[in-house]
Amino acid sequence: MKNKLPLIPTSSGVYLFKNLNNEVIYIGKAKSLRKRVSTYFKVDSDPRIATLVSETTDIGTITTKNETEALLLEALLIKEKQPKFNILLKDGQPFIYLLFTPEKLELVRNKKKKGVYFGPFLQKTDARRVFAYLIKTFKLKWCTKKIEGGCLDYHLEICAGNCTGKINRGDYLFRLDLAMQALQGDKKKFIGSIKDQIYVHNKELAFEKSRNLQEYLANFETIFTTLTTHFTEKKYAKDTVIATTPTTYTPRKNETLAAELQNFLGLEKPIQTIDCFDISHFQSKQLVGSCIRFTNGIPEKNKFRRFKIKSLTTQNDYAALQEIVARRYRTGTDLPDLMLIDGGKGQLSAVRHLFPTTPCISLAKREETIFSEQFPNGIKLDVKTETGKVLIALRDYAHHFAITYHRSRRKKEAISE
Repeated sequence: MKNKLPLIPTSSGVYLFKNLNNEVIYIGKAKSLRKRVSTYFKVDSDPRIATLVSETTDIGTITTKNETEALLLEALLIKEKQPKFNILLKDGQPFIYLLFTPEKLELVRNKKKKGVYFGPFLQKTDARRVFAYLIKTFKLKWCTKKIEGGCLDYHLEICAGNCTGKINRGDYLFRLDLAMQALQGDKKKFIGSIKDQIYVHNKELAFEKSRNLQEYLANFETIFTTLTTHFTEKKYAKDTVIATTPTTYTPRKNETLAAELQNFLGLEKPIQTIDCFDISHFQSKQLVGSCIRFTNGIPEKNKFRRFKIKSLTTQNDYAALQEIVARRYRTGTDLPDLMLIDGGKGQLSAVRHLFPTTPCISLAKREETIFSEQFPNGIKLDVKTETGKVLIALRDYAHHFAITYHRSRRKKEAISE
């Protein structure tokens, strides 16, 4: 494991410890992934960490823009993967949202209703206090009681007055919109207005009101920090697939790999970028495809693509491959130095004519056989060479990527039925 540590990035993100069966057994977050992960391999570690390290055979990482995103992603993945060495965040819904419907402001745990959502927030206490502040400040409490003189909260100017039966609906909806604008608008200006109120309260010796606003101020700053990340539960879905993909290949930049691939395939120029395509389906349904890119032996995540097959309703791997290859390069740009197709001679014949100036090969799983212009009858790939390792890793990544997308679509279809 120590040899893998230099490959771990220094940025913020989430790390996933995996065992021999590629099961995620522990998930953590860090401001610096490399620095944090290295602490697990100190000699004087406690018994529990020693057990974790002894079971770990691989470490996956997902880099994030900041610590806040790392915190949110960690909670999401722990809930999803249920790693055995994690204790917290495994039960229940880890997030909470502020929801604006056409009728009212709500605190919810799941995105089931229609409306404008703010979140997800992991800091539930902060979210609840911000919710309470907005309800109180904009008089948004929606009382379901019917009281002729109005409820106590109505007289305290918190309730919107629905209980009286004489609510000014237009005025209420206007205040509801103002509350939403408070979260959507100039955050510095909004926080500045709270600070101005604190100053006035202090000047008037209203220290209890000032203290309450100080608490709200801290809550809003945390909420605004979360909102500026624009985190969603799908934001790092692709990176999660990559981090959990089973592979025996350790990605590393190889300066000689391009020339090795060129010589092996008998091509005119060195091969730096390779795109690999794969198709996945279940009983000829939910046809999907994937395309991933390696550049100098390193996965280039922002070049990964997933496709829902549009032209077919029944299984036809050849036609499906033709569709996704054509869609991937529909503008005629961003072509790789080499295209790799997961399949045999038939799959290669189906797509090689689409972009004739770009070399194209296929890799059949049976006996790891390569088909190409250089090897029309196929040649068994030497899996011990760097060329063999990279091509197989590419094929495995693309296969796993397609299967994951296919499963997610089947899951959505099952839920909608």
